[in-house]
Amino acid sequence: MIDLLSYGCIGLGLVFWFWGTPVLLTRRSVLFKLHNLSVSDTLGSIAIIFGLLLRRPREWPLLLLAILSLALWNTMLGYVLAYCSSSSPSREDNNG
Repeated sequence: MIDLLSYGCIGLGLVFWFWGTPVLLTRRSVLFKLHNLSVSDTLGSIAIIFGLLLRRPREWPLLLLAILSLALWNTMLGYVLAYCSSSSPSREDNNG
């Protein structure tokens, strides 16, 4: 039963990984594409790591650290990229 649930989580993670890829071919903005890709990649990676956690329960501290790192760093990276791509007047005054 645990093996079936583990394979299901890993399969769901792969689905999330591939779900974000076709959006790159649309005519939407770069930020929309980046957001969609990063969310689907994060959810897919977390699902895969959770599937590994079910298969290797003795490795739970490292796998839990990997899940937390993915959730935090991908979120922060998205905010940094969105901030760097915005063109507010206050940022232009400081640079020029």
